[in-house]
Amino acid sequence: MSEFSVGVRQRDTISVLDLRGYLDAHTAPELEKAFQTELEGDRYNIVVNFSELSYISSAGLGVLMQFIEDVRSNDGDIKLSNMSSRVYNVFDLLGFPMLYEIFDQEDDAVKKFLNKSENLS
Repeated sequence: MSEFSVGVRQRDTISVLDLRGYLDAHTAPELEKAFQTELEGDRYNIVVNFSELSYISSAGLGVLMQFIEDVRSNDGDIKLSNMSSRVYNVFDLLGFPMLYEIFDQEDDAVKKFLNKSENLS
């Protein structure tokens, strides 16, 4: 039985989703629910931290694709951080670096959101 969990925390105005475990077709609905909760709460600046994620399947990648349009149409974004080289290779192979900003560290992704907010005010 594969295990997966999503932790959600706030850093300033940014939601951070901490993924842990094995993200596949059986566990992807949990990530989907986490994104849905953020959007229902009008939180559109989202960082997904992959530091504890050991595996991602196409179903997990599909969840990210499912929400990006809604997030961006509300002036938000989904930024990705802390990927292992194995997880990053999957994203890279499928061209995700052209669609998403991917950061080595969560702090850098958060700063990118905060700098954008400062430039708008």
